[in-house]
Formats: sequence, structure tokens, C-alpha cells
Amino acid sequence: MSTATETTTRKYIGDLHFDHMEWLNALRFYKDELGIFEHRLEDIVRRNTHGEVMAELEHFQNQFIREREVIDELRHDIKQHENLIEKEAKEHPVAIDHRYFTDHTQLRDRMETYEKIYRELKSDYNRWLAKRL
Repeated sequence: MSTATETTTRKYIGDLHFDHMEWLNALRFYKDELGIFEHRLEDIVRRNTHGEVMAELEHFQNQFIREREVIDELRHDIKQHENLIEKEAKEHPVAIDHRYFTDHTQLRDRMETYEKIYRELKSDYNRWLAKRL
């Protein structure tokens, strides 16, 4: 059922696949970067054991753990969507490159939200590091 006010974005399968690959690469990068951030926290621990610093450090450790969980959830959902479009391509191979599919706006919104939150965390972390080094 479609109404004049309802707007559904449609995309080609190749465009959806490209988004998936781009997002998976970005998430892999963020996960690697979190590892670097955690390594840096270890350096701070060795240099400073004040209670206030340790509490701040623990805050960032917890944030990094949560970020990894969100990355894993996003990766799973992206791969699930990739599996769906792959299945569709196998079941209906005729003119698959010329058919439109419903855009994955929920995944896109989740990725944009995640990236915004990640940038904020990274900025907060870098400010904290500058203060503590």
C-alpha cells in the first residue's frame, strides 16, 4: 500500500552492496582504533594511579567495551541484510542489476548515529588524553 505522502527510497542491489562494504570497512577501522585507544589507556595507568584519573580511565574503558558491542551488533545486522539481498539475487537472477530494492534506511540511520556518537567519544577521549599527558 502506497500513499502520496509515503516516500520509499529505492536503490539498485549494487548500491546496497556498496553501502554494506563501506560500512563494514568503517566498523573494522573503528574497532581497530578502539584497540589503539585501549593501548594508550594502559600507558596512562602505568604513569598515574590517582583515584580521579583511575575513575576517568575506567569510564573510557567501559565506553570502549560498549562501542565494541555496538559495532558487533551493527556488523551482524549489515551481514544479515547482505545475506537477504544475496538470496534474492540467487532466487531471481534475471536482470538483478536493473531492479530496484527498498533502501536500507534503518541501517543507514543506525550507522550515521553510531558514527556521530563515535566521533564524540573520540573527541572527548582526545581532550582527556591531552589533559592527562
